[in-house]
This record gives sequence, C-alpha cells and structure tokens, in this order.
Amino acid sequence: MAQTQEQAAAAKTSKFAQKLGAGAVAGITGVLIVYPLDMVKTRLQNQKRDVAGKLQYRGGLDCFRQVIAKEGARGLYRGIVPNLIGITPEKAIKLAVNDFSREYWAERTKVSEDKLPIQYGMLAGATAGFCQVIATNPMEIVKIQMQVAGAQKLAPGEQRPTAMGIVRNLGLRGLYRGTPATLMRDVPFSILFFPLNSFLKLQGADEDGKTSFSVILGAGLVAGVVAASAVTPADVIKTRLQVARKPGDPVYRGIVDCFQHIVKNEGPAALFKGVVPRSLIVAPMFAIALAVYELQQRILAPAVVELGSTHTTTNAPVMMLDKK
Repeated sequence: MAQTQEQAAAAKTSKFAQKLGAGAVAGITGVLIVYPLDMVKTRLQNQKRDVAGKLQYRGGLDCFRQVIAKEGARGLYRGIVPNLIGITPEKAIKLAVNDFSREYWAERTKVSEDKLPIQYGMLAGATAGFCQVIATNPMEIVKIQMQVAGAQKLAPGEQRPTAMGIVRNLGLRGLYRGTPATLMRDVPFSILFFPLNSFLKLQGADEDGKTSFSVILGAGLVAGVVAASAVTPADVIKTRLQVARKPGDPVYRGIVDCFQHIVKNEGPAALFKGVVPRSLIVAPMFAIALAVYELQQRILAPAVVELGSTHTTTNAPVMMLDKK
C-alpha cells in the first residue's frame, strides 16, 4: 500500500510537471504571434493629452503606423525578451494550476470535470490567477517600461533603457510595484475566462465528448474577449502605476487615487483605453495557448501513468482535429 501511495504521489508530481511544461510552450507560442498588438495596447493606455489637449495617437492603427515609421518593425517587439522570460512561468502556472485545481475539486465533489459546478470552476480560475502573479508582475513592469520608452524622445547621448537596466533600477521590491492592481486584473479575468471557456467547449463537443480544434479556438476567443474587456479598467490602472514616471506626470498614491484621477481628468471612458487591442491580444493569445496546451496534453497523455485516480490527463471534453 505504501509503495502504491508513493507511486501515486510520484505520478501526480510528474503529471503536474508535464502540465507546467505544456503551459510554458503554449504561452510562448501565443505571445510570439500577438506581441505587436500588446505594444499598441500599452502605448494607447499610457498616452496622455499634451498642453494643447491633443493625443499622440488617434487609435490603434495610427499607433501601429507611427511605431513602424519612427522605430521600424523591431519597435513592435520592444520588450519581448523579458516578456518571453516571464511568460514561460506565468502561462505554465496559470494553465497548470487551473487544470490541477479543477481535477482537485472534481475529486472532492465526486463529479467529472466537465460537470464541475460553476462556483468550483470559478474558484479554480481564481487560484490560477492568484498564483500566476508571482511571475506576471515582474515580467509586466519590465515589458511596459520598455514599450513606453520607445515612444519617448531621447536627449543627445541618451540611450533607451535595457531590460537588465530596468531590473537593476527597480530592484526586487520595485519589480512587484502595482501587484494589487495586477491581482485585481488577473484574478477576475481567470474567474471569468476559465469557466466560460470550459462551458463553451462543452457546448461544442460531440456525442462522444470530443471537441474539435476549431471549437477550442472559438471558445478561447469568445471567453478571452469577454474576460479581457471586463477587466480593462484594472489593466489601465495597472499600466499607469507601473510605467516609469516622467517629470510632470501625475504621482498616484495607489489604486483608488489612480482611478479617481483618471475619471476626474480624462473621464470614465479613459478606463477602457486600449480595450479593442487588448481584446485582440488576449483572446487569440489564450485561444492559441489553450489549443497548443491541449494538443500537447493529448500527445503526452500516454506517457503519464496515473495510479489511484479516475481522471484522465486532460480536461473533458477532449480535443480532436477537424476532419476537413
């Protein structure tokens, strides 16, 4: 019995490690595809009116064109290295912890994962969103400062900051500046995204419980748009708190002060700055990441042997490729 329990524990550890690896690969794939849109989103969220009351960018397309014209195509990928370094543990933690939490609550409630009550699906998502912030916050603050720095005019002899320079300047404590705002964005996002994604996949599954590749992508896109749009105000506040301040920029004392300042000086609509590019970033990124993640789960499933468990290595419904 003792040996069986040890084997079961080892199998669960191996399975969780496999989920972490699959989540990391999935996250990197998604980021490489949609990063230019993230650059545009950050520039739009951080822009403020000049003394004449004008904005630098008239919208997402104008921002995209200006970055290309002034910084070249490489400007669209400014800050991607720290983003890739951070996205590896971030997506690994987010996807694996949500998956593992759903299995845990399915075992506790004695139901299959596809029939897990919504409150437990939301709890699993919240757990994943909370755990990922340990990796998300340092990655995001470095990424944001590099993205915004590209739009700033340099004095003669001045050089743009590097990722390592920003890390040294911020220090360990500085890398976690704005963590409450990151939690305020990521936990509600995961509460909304994961249960909605699972529900939509279930609706698109066939009579055998199998889900096509197109359904998985579609479910991820819809859930991503809904969740990303809903938490955009938190993302705007997080961006304002984490960006490197320039002389003359407002100094925010926290989330509430930042919220009040934005509403008072820019209007409530400013809380949704960048909502379109954000949705265009998050929705395909998560759809692609989840599709890659589930595909890896199916490929790696035979190599993972579970003892003493009634659950498969992937969440139901499982994925199948379209027969087209």
